[in-house]
Amino acid sequence: MSNAHPEPLFHLGYVSTETGNLETQGMVDLMTEARRINTQRDITGLLLHREKSFYQVLEGTEAEVRRTFASIEKDERHTAVDVLFDGEIEEREFADWRMGFLNLDGVDLETLQGYSDFLSREDNAKDFLENLSRGKRLALMFRSME
Repeated sequence: MSNAHPEPLFHLGYVSTETGNLETQGMVDLMTEARRINTQRDITGLLLHREKSFYQVLEGTEAEVRRTFASIEKDERHTAVDVLFDGEIEEREFADWRMGFLNLDGVDLETLQGYSDFLSREDNAKDFLENLSRGKRLALMFRSME
């Protein structure tokens, strides 16, 4: 029996602080694990990392996003987890990504056109993530790094 009303899409964005120093292999392990779980749960999203801070957006059904976030909250690789926004969305912003990842360490933030201090000022983090997920600014960021 098909469901005439598919479950609505939901997104959640948060920031957190790395507890140790994951270095490259730790980051690879984290992303491998995230992509495997996200594929199983039909979760898409984005993870940004800079100077021991994580900024992540998760998308999927509310049940799966909340289930995934609950396990993320318990992960000892980070602390000070702070939800910036959550709620229903019309469509996925990162539909092609089981988890897009961008390590911004070493990136000249002046090249991010208007977001030069988005990760160094806490009050900008929420605005940045909301604008990013609404405005599809990611291509601009990748272009600026070439």
